[in-house]
Amino acid sequence: MSSYRPYQHIERRKSRQIHVGNVPVGGDAPVSVQTMTNTLTTDAEATIAQIRRAELAGVDIVRVSCPDEESTAALAEIVREVNVPIVADIHFHYKRAIEAAKAGAACLRINPGNIGSAERVREVVNAAKDHNCSIRIGVNAGSLEKHLLEKYGEPNPDALVESALEHAKILEDHDFHEFKISVKASDVFLAVAAYQQLADVCDHPLHIGITEAGSKRAGTVKSSIGLGNLLWAGVGDTMRVSLSAEPEEEVLVGWDILKSLGLRHRGVKIISCPSCARQGFNVIQTVQTLEDRLAHIKTPLTLSIIGCVVNGPGEALMTDIGVTGGGSGRHMVYSAGRQDHTMPAGDMIEHIVDLVEKKAAELQAEDATNTPAEEMAREATMSPAD
Repeated sequence: MSSYRPYQHIERRKSRQIHVGNVPVGGDAPVSVQTMTNTLTTDAEATIAQIRRAELAGVDIVRVSCPDEESTAALAEIVREVNVPIVADIHFHYKRAIEAAKAGAACLRINPGNIGSAERVREVVNAAKDHNCSIRIGVNAGSLEKHLLEKYGEPNPDALVESALEHAKILEDHDFHEFKISVKASDVFLAVAAYQQLADVCDHPLHIGITEAGSKRAGTVKSSIGLGNLLWAGVGDTMRVSLSAEPEEEVLVGWDILKSLGLRHRGVKIISCPSCARQGFNVIQTVQTLEDRLAHIKTPLTLSIIGCVVNGPGEALMTDIGVTGGGSGRHMVYSAGRQDHTMPAGDMIEHIVDLVEKKAAELQAEDATNTPAEEMAREATMSPAD
């Protein structure tokens, strides 16, 4: 609806662009959302089902652990049966990386300095080139190289950045440039400082995340602080929210972070009040129900659910559809910021769902007739408040 105000503008760091399968990462590409499966990769059926749930939540890229030959053998079926590019998570055994590339992985998560001799690194790089794989260098504060721990005494931003650049140089020396870097830590201060420092000294695309962030609630808060800080500063090309929760929950939180900053738009964004004694209906229960009932909508639109007239009309000015609690068992409905009609409290949920579905269909029909430039213009004029 309304255009960006100067204080809402985020100047994204300029990075080189690579591809993870058909998903561009870096450059002017949108920040992509990732997650990782927690099923046994050897159980292809369970892993495929989990990836499909993440797809419904809006995931762009999924990482799958490949610790053994049985896992890389299952990877071919997994890649074939899903609709998003798969990153093979490899740690020490170079043969797993080669097998994963042959099985159709779009990207290999590997630290080239950890897989042995120069010849082994060359074999992995050649496999990546031959099978059109990108690589993610994954530096983690919990598994830094011994020489860096001895040099710095503990994991710190300098150590993480030095590790990342050492691994990057190995790939560049093999004339391989399709890679992105992460420098994750469970400590928010350490992770953010390391990413900021790395962003200043290279133009490689960055995969951002706060590793081992914790439970669904605590991890969401921790990740929002760390990733929100980085994204607000323009740092980050692809991201994962690491939670002790199901992968689709990570995806939903990732999207909420991006939507809050106006960096991506997908589905219904609900603006709602915390509720108080003035509320004309049960706001908390209504919002929880609407989140579930509207989860199937992918078209970006905004919905304000406000319990009373104090802030309701003002919030409605900035949303596609607004609802404000009223008296006598009826509530006011706004369309594009204007009072439209009242509705009875009894069928409130069904009425709102119907309105949102119709609005989504209208917007989808408009997008179908728009040129790509017009679609980009609509995206660009949606503010974070929208």
